[in-house]
Amino acid sequence: MSAQPRKHRATSARPERDARGLLAYLVVLAGAAIGLLEAWHGTTYGYTGAAVLGWVLLAAAAARLVLPPRLSGLLASRHKAIDALAFAMLGGSILGLALWLS
Repeated sequence: MSAQPRKHRATSARPERDARGLLAYLVVLAGAAIGLLEAWHGTTYGYTGAAVLGWVLLAAAAARLVLPPRLSGLLASRHKAIDALAFAMLGGSILGLALWLS
């Protein structure tokens, strides 16, 4: 056994995240919390809360498409198109539910 120096691991392919990247995530999280709290208050505000949640998710889809990867923060989990499509489909479905409830 010869003493060989340890090889360093290669750097990750993920881009380094900036602290500003959390801003988009926190805005979406706050909007979703407001929408869920408004929907939780009962049948009077249920459709309004669902509409707020749907619009917030559509805004998250737009933010994911527009922001570069280092600023998209926790909104980025997969490829840009897949993330945006998932947010848009979920937001559109919840907006449809809001229209049905109103």
